[in-house]
Amino acid sequence: LFFLKRCPNNKGPQNVTHLSEFHLLGLSEDPQLQPILFGLFLSMYLVTVLGNLLIILAVSSDSHLHTPMYFFLANLSLTDICFISIMVPKMIVNIQTHSRVISYMGCLTQMSLFIIFGCMDDMLLTVMAYDRFVAICHPLHYSVILNPHRCVSLVLMSFLVSLLDSLLHNVIVLQLPYFKDMEVANFFCDPSQLLNLSCSDTFISNIVMCFVVTISGFFPISGIFYSYYKIISSIMRIPSSGGKYKAFSTCGSHLSVVCLFYGTGFGVYVGSAVSNSPRKGAVASVMYTVVTPMLNPFIYSLRNRDIRRTLRKRLHSRTIEPHSGPEASIRNLVWKRQPN
Repeated sequence: LFFLKRCPNNKGPQNVTHLSEFHLLGLSEDPQLQPILFGLFLSMYLVTVLGNLLIILAVSSDSHLHTPMYFFLANLSLTDICFISIMVPKMIVNIQTHSRVISYMGCLTQMSLFIIFGCMDDMLLTVMAYDRFVAICHPLHYSVILNPHRCVSLVLMSFLVSLLDSLLHNVIVLQLPYFKDMEVANFFCDPSQLLNLSCSDTFISNIVMCFVVTISGFFPISGIFYSYYKIISSIMRIPSSGGKYKAFSTCGSHLSVVCLFYGTGFGVYVGSAVSNSPRKGAVASVMYTVVTPMLNPFIYSLRNRDIRRTLRKRLHSRTIEPHSGPEASIRNLVWKRQPN
């Protein structure tokens, strides 16, 4: 339904929409590119899910990996699976059906889940930085400080903070019944794009947004910076270069993921603020919404010997399993009874 209303803080009347649906922005309008985009994003999605599931399987199946660091890593992998699953399947369906429509409630749901799991990524990366801080700066008290109860409490607290962040975003959006346009300038319901479509810009909404940014951005980044400041200070006091390398190598995977996650996210939002092309911003958003969750398993598996050893052991046990089951025992028994 279209209404001729006067937007707050605007002098002239304009068409404003009381929406039942939104239209998402495609990555390309070229019909010949649609099958390529479909195959590309389907393969990236499958690789992401499979890679993160392998990490979860490795951590859960090997008792040597039942430590706080790998517990947080398994939760990060689960979060990455959920994070990519709220956007990419919908985009794949849109490419296949040549439709970019998403309902109003579907958009709010996608936005809420995007905020929950995106903020969970932030919080878990901060918790993992704290884990490395305790392991390097307080190694003798590591098992006492990060006991199982505290590890579960940290993950639960991360989820509750993410849920609060999502609820605050929903409170802001639900107070905006009218929008200037139905075109969302991204391939998913980006919270910042929805707020840009709002017809009004109230003081209370700005206050709430500052609070949300503080929770989901400033606190996690500050925690990571503080943890690595203490880690680097402790490492610099180690006399031998070999000891410094060994201590810092335990942080290499986490630091790589942190730089990839925050670097791509920061670059996307700075680039979208400078560039006037919404499509370029949507293409850039693929970096932190799709590429980062896909690369995380490769970073941890390639740089972590424990993960590689566990996965290799699992694959090796699968290959020798047919030779060690009941059928193999029967064959051995028959072989022993045969006359020479």
